[in-house]
Amino acid sequence: MADPYSTLGVARGASEAEIKSAYRKLAKELHPDRNKDNPRAAEKFSSVTNAYDLLSDKDKRARFDRGEIDADGNPTAPFGFGGGGGGGFRGHPGRGQAGGFEFNGGSADFGDIFEGLFSGGGRRGGGFGRNAPPQKGANAAYRLAVSFVDAATLAPQRITLQDGKTIDLKLPAGVESGTQMRLSGKGQPGPGGAGDAIVTIDVKPHPFFKRDGDNVLLDLPVTLDEAVKGGKVKVPTVDGPVMLGVPAGSTSGKTLRLRGKGFTAKGGQRGDQLVTLQIDVPADDAALKVFIDGWQDSRAIRSHLGV
Repeated sequence: MADPYSTLGVARGASEAEIKSAYRKLAKELHPDRNKDNPRAAEKFSSVTNAYDLLSDKDKRARFDRGEIDADGNPTAPFGFGGGGGGGFRGHPGRGQAGGFEFNGGSADFGDIFEGLFSGGGRRGGGFGRNAPPQKGANAAYRLAVSFVDAATLAPQRITLQDGKTIDLKLPAGVESGTQMRLSGKGQPGPGGAGDAIVTIDVKPHPFFKRDGDNVLLDLPVTLDEAVKGGKVKVPTVDGPVMLGVPAGSTSGKTLRLRGKGFTAKGGQRGDQLVTLQIDVPADDAALKVFIDGWQDSRAIRSHLGV
């Protein structure tokens, strides 16, 4: 696995906010729903998610930075065994000492080396063995599809874990596709306790609602007489239908605002629903044709376009 910092495109000293921002940007770009014909995007999405999983965990990030675990979360070899690093041991079997190793110009016996590694006293080389805390189990990754309306209203969600148990989740304010929720102790078992469950949210698209930040957008068809005379019309919202007042003389493209009918922001306030009127004229209405035959709009409504 590549270096998680490089995968997210952040510096090693990046703050939690910078890491989260980088992940969200990449998750949106590489999300499978946006790249259905690009299998490599799905692979990159998985790599980005794994990198964020490691760096968003303070304990794992610190252990990775210290070289105690690799990018996959697995323990690294102590003192550079097998890596050929400057701090490793170099074997010299030709010196006639079984198991003799050169270390800083001298030799040491296997027993002496491992006594320092695994005993409570002796050498304090790397905090390995009995001094190292038992490792927690691996994290378990889940994806949870959430309807557009449920995400907007923060409706409780239920997820089934690998062990068959179900958990009711409370969606966080500001939820969007790519948002991750951590369930402590719901991952794989391990000597140091169970890992965590990481739930990544996928907000499903809606047939007629669109999202713009914390606002919900809706194109609303209205009849010609509703636009000309004005009046109350029923409008769908994420909270259910409401009555909306259409001003007399409204035109297509006019946008009306329903306050507090959008998504809940991280600060707790809800966005609005913006309703754009679309006048729908019937294609073949005899009465309307009779009316138009006796009426003409003489305004120069395209003069601002230079025509």
